[in-house]
Amino acid sequence: MPAFGQLSRFGNRRLVRSLAVAGTGVAVVALPLFGATGASAATTAPTTTAASVTAYPDNLDGWIRESLSIMAQNGIPGSYESIHRNIMRESSGNPYAINNWDSNAAAGTPSKGLLQVIDPTFAAYHVPGTAFDPYDPVANITAACNYAADRYGSIDNVFGAY
Repeated sequence: MPAFGQLSRFGNRRLVRSLAVAGTGVAVVALPLFGATGASAATTAPTTTAASVTAYPDNLDGWIRESLSIMAQNGIPGSYESIHRNIMRESSGNPYAINNWDSNAAAGTPSKGLLQVIDPTFAAYHVPGTAFDPYDPVANITAACNYAADRYGSIDNVFGAY
């Protein structure tokens, strides 16, 4: 876990994603006021929000669970077990995995990330509310599951390279 005041590689995106996924309520982030002095530093009124933010761990389990939440909101089918099975086959859980040897790589578009998605497929099946980065774990899982749903009915129906 990062030390206080530090963020993991995906820390900023995870906060933004969590706020975006929280729903239609107003999200408020309180930031410290640097250089503020006197009463002006303490005159902010408390603010409440209607939506609660779910925090997910910054690991494979958390990425899959966050993706499943986004998938549910977007009507994309899939189960934890199937996503995990395919991730372990495709990348062994490494969000920075890249395939530089297959026919896609030879054509100049290597497969990337947890579920080994090529850039054109990622762009076509990207789900709004996730980062537009094929190495972002949640964006990669969600886009790959969106593609699998369109092509095979669900990631649950994928048992080999797709």
